[in-house]
Amino acid sequence: MEYSEEWVTARARHAYEHGQASFEVLPERAALLVIDMQDEFVRPGWSPYWVPAATRMAPRLRHLVEACRAASVPVISDHIRRHPPRSGPAERPALSPTRRTDWRRPGPAAVWDRMGQRIDEVVIRKPSYGAFYDTPLDTVLRNLGRDTVIVTGTLTNYCCGTTARQAYERGYQVVFGADVTATDDESRQEPELAVLRKGFALVLTAEQITNCLQVIR
Repeated sequence: MEYSEEWVTARARHAYEHGQASFEVLPERAALLVIDMQDEFVRPGWSPYWVPAATRMAPRLRHLVEACRAASVPVISDHIRRHPPRSGPAERPALSPTRRTDWRRPGPAAVWDRMGQRIDEVVIRKPSYGAFYDTPLDTVLRNLGRDTVIVTGTLTNYCCGTTARQAYERGYQVVFGADVTATDDESRQEPELAVLRKGFALVLTAEQITNCLQVIR
């Protein structure tokens, strides 16, 4: 068979739109990752890094958090421990998206209080975009016997997308929340979901995730 340009293009387009991942999401094997739902990104008007879409989707994410707790799915939050974030093993200020502002966090980073974080749940403090780089997250998940991660939070196309890719590269099954992730320019949401859908993750809505966990909302 000779593969035409039209054939391969249509095949790729279908994968971007509909996805290629196919696996069962089991609550006893899953963990929920809540990425960067911290004050400076979610608290309205508090910092120049505020992500309005993240504030709007926070109640839906909070509902998913409660559903995961009901299904005994561990909830793990993370946040960037300093600004500007590192983009790799060495400082690369030229790549930092925060270098053009003088704003500084007035205290330690903290998960936005309206997310209802519990003191008995793990919090990962990370130095860069992805939650796996230079953190104990992989060890925590393996100690819990979890091989499926549900990625939620902000920014979709930075910290969430990087975390999804890092999880994929480490052999995890990745579920990515289509409507419980958010970014600072909402026109960028679907393009990132398309790439993840084609090559890295099972992209589902919060309702679909909850149904997979067999929890009545």
